[in-house]
Amino acid sequence: MSMFWTIWISVITIGLIIGCYFLLRWCLSNQTGVPEGESMGHEFDGIEELNNQLPRWWTIMFYITIVWGFLYLALYPGLGAYEGLLGWKSSHQNIQSLEESMQARIDAKEQGRLVQYDRELDYAADKFDPIFEAYAQIPVEELANDPEANKVGQRLFLQNCSQCHGSDARGQNGGFPNLTDDDWLYGGSGDKIVETLINGRRAAMPAWLDAMGEDGIDEVVNYVLSLSGRDVDPQLAKAGKARFAACAACHGMDGKGNQMLGAPNLTDNIWLYGGSHRAVTETLTYGRNGVMPAFKKTLGEDKIHVVAAYVYSLSND
Repeated sequence: MSMFWTIWISVITIGLIIGCYFLLRWCLSNQTGVPEGESMGHEFDGIEELNNQLPRWWTIMFYITIVWGFLYLALYPGLGAYEGLLGWKSSHQNIQSLEESMQARIDAKEQGRLVQYDRELDYAADKFDPIFEAYAQIPVEELANDPEANKVGQRLFLQNCSQCHGSDARGQNGGFPNLTDDDWLYGGSGDKIVETLINGRRAAMPAWLDAMGEDGIDEVVNYVLSLSGRDVDPQLAKAGKARFAACAACHGMDGKGNQMLGAPNLTDNIWLYGGSHRAVTETLTYGRNGVMPAFKKTLGEDKIHVVAAYVYSLSND
């Protein structure tokens, strides 16, 4: 953190604590013009308001919190780049380099200064890593039949994948695939699911408005919808079939897609961004860009293996 932000944070933080002290002192002084213990002239429902100070125990508690605030900020990090007198850190983790963070943890452990979060990570690693290592020796397709492994995989899925694919893994419109059917963009084998989770995926559907124009897009939309048995304008679909040659490079002449490219099957009536006439028109007009993040650094390969087995089980019950 730069010196500017360190000063900025420190001034505001310390200033607020000092401000609380002076506010307390002001509240303890009699600013009402009414002697203490006398009536303020207010009465409601038989209850009369008196000019009384804050209770003494309450005042003492306020002073204690102010002193505690200064003490805490002196001992622990809280003022920008200042590390505190105790040198406490929550973690030696470095999100920019997994290798450096692991080495920092090893060095800290050898020097007897492993911090709280790292101690917790070590405890979890000692307890759970052998379990994940054992699971990793079992092929995904076989591990998918293990109820205990699937329970672990489900918990990892809910923590890391459900934000996009839903807690039931059925996905949602907007580029989040349903993982419970047998329709796969990049392949649904165990190895392919692991590959997707480790490296992520980046898909790009180009925009065709400039190349086809609005009329041309309408023709292709009608043809594409006809591939899955939808009711369309036959004349427009016929014209769209000729234009579809530009799309066949990815989706194939039969429209059944290409898992090597992540190009969807257009004949099964399963739609990543919606299958209405309007949604398909938007896809062709503006294009689509789908991103599946890589989880290699987040989960590690052994945990990814378990998640892949759980995902595989969803469509192979």
